[in-house]
Amino acid sequence: MTTHTSIIIDSTLREGEQTPGVRFSQGDRSAIIEQLCQVGIEEIELGIASEKNDHLPELFTLARDIIAKSGTQQQLGLWCRCLEEDIAFAASCRPDVLSLSIPASDLHISERLRKNRTWILDTLQTAVAMARGAGIPFLSLGLEDATRADPAFLCQLANTAAGCGVQRLRLADTVGIASPASITSLVQMIRRQSGLPCGVHTHNDFGMATANAIAALDAGASTIDATVLGLGERAGNCRLEEAAAFLCLQKGKEHYQISLLSRLCQTISKAAGLTIAGNHPIVGSAIFTCETGLHLHGLTVNPDTYEPYPPDKVGATRALLFGSKSGKRALVNHLAALGHPVDDSMADALTEHLRTMPDLPAQGLSNPELVKLTTR
Repeated sequence: MTTHTSIIIDSTLREGEQTPGVRFSQGDRSAIIEQLCQVGIEEIELGIASEKNDHLPELFTLARDIIAKSGTQQQLGLWCRCLEEDIAFAASCRPDVLSLSIPASDLHISERLRKNRTWILDTLQTAVAMARGAGIPFLSLGLEDATRADPAFLCQLANTAAGCGVQRLRLADTVGIASPASITSLVQMIRRQSGLPCGVHTHNDFGMATANAIAALDAGASTIDATVLGLGERAGNCRLEEAAAFLCLQKGKEHYQISLLSRLCQTISKAAGLTIAGNHPIVGSAIFTCETGLHLHGLTVNPDTYEPYPPDKVGATRALLFGSKSGKRALVNHLAALGHPVDDSMADALTEHLRTMPDLPAQGLSNPELVKLTTR
């Protein structure tokens, strides 16, 4: 059986483009693919298999050229409904991976599709047979709304998929209701029941998409879906920049070039017309800026006290702001590092002066301004 060792599947060009108001140009897509390759993302989902998406054949050609020039080995995927015409279109694009999708919860089966479980099982087997007959090399099956599905039926779907030739499962937390504990149990159950590699597609409705994705990997999942800046419908999806940085810095996946994440996020920000908040994890402009006394003291002694990783790892720089929130010990350490040591009496006076300055800039005082205070 063909195996995949992917960890992150980027879905920015599929799920991410479903964000209301977001529409990428072909030039945007080219830049995104190129930068995803540079970061080291293993699999890129290019879109939804449908004749309405007539840009896809050209995009696949473009993506293959980018991968060839970069010398990397990304897999290119498509998302697909279990419809004959969509599967045929997908096959014409020659993806490395086709991710068929089918509802797993009774809510979706009965209310949205007006069908029953037997129809779902029959449709699954028919679609897989079509895709295999079309020569698609690797088949993934997405189980939509898996976190609200009856566990027994979910296992039945997984076992049916394994029996008819599916090579990977994708459990979708479609409305973002999972917790790390529940996603752990779900992944372990499906892996145990089906014997197939299993991935997750997490949504961020309760702010846990990235946490749930990492929990799934810890539970034995082989893949997680992510989008740059967490783009997606409603509150979006697992944020690629968070997942890649965590896996690199905490799990030893050092092939991810996380110093390039900021540029990738800026590319998406510009293309999608979004602003990246200063406190956005990993790529925010202010995440290594500190002003409070306790933290400043720790940072001037040893940055590891209040930083989970050095700023340069993600292409950032540290900014220490000395102003009304600054403490004496941090000020003493900082001035000593600048070559201007002060005694306790002077330090007390400087600290009080900073706390009471009426025209203190919001960004605090610069190093030359601090040094000037020691000579007044």
